[in-house]
Amino acid sequence: MHILVCDDEKLIRDLIKEYVENEGYTCDEATDGEEAVELVEEKDYDLIIMDIMMPGMDGMSAVKEIKQIKDIPVLMLSARKEEYDKLQGFDLGIDDYVTKPFSPKELIARIKVILKRNGNEDILTCGNITIDHVSHDVKIDGKSVDLTSTQYDLLTLFITNKDVALTRDKIIEKVFGYDYEADDRTIDAHIKLLRSKLGKYRNSIKTIRNVGYKFVYEE
Repeated sequence: MHILVCDDEKLIRDLIKEYVENEGYTCDEATDGEEAVELVEEKDYDLIIMDIMMPGMDGMSAVKEIKQIKDIPVLMLSARKEEYDKLQGFDLGIDDYVTKPFSPKELIARIKVILKRNGNEDILTCGNITIDHVSHDVKIDGKSVDLTSTQYDLLTLFITNKDVALTRDKIIEKVFGYDYEADDRTIDAHIKLLRSKLGKYRNSIKTIRNVGYKFVYEE
């Protein structure tokens, strides 16, 4: 999933980015409406989180332009609670409206509802790596890659926990189950095989000495 966050407040962008990336989504940032429109023209997004009050082009104007370019779900943010803003947003075709200050967990829940409603919940993306949980298909740079079920589960775990160091015990628990008996060499062998399937992205799986592994997307 590729999400665009547009807000002139860096702290808000950083907060949202941290939470959406912890869910396994990739995230781009825009500081105003004009920048958001430019990014939409260049890239494809599964969801846009758009603030209303911004210098330059505001959120409403940006959404109006974006909807003329691509039909992308929009979750609107606002520090104001006026009903007029909500009605205007929904008239423009936004999917949901959240008032600041907001709970990050509630925001994530609303994001998942929107993605599910638009049929995107079952697609996990990280850069040019895409995992389709419906077809159980993995594509790298647009080409299907043949993975075993274990390799598929490992890659899903890594991308869902991008930039998070995972211990070998945690990997065993999440991929194989509590009762699975395996030593470090077994896990290392599975990782080695997965790396061989990732081509130029093989170095995205980093070995963390005395800990385990971490997935850091690198082209």
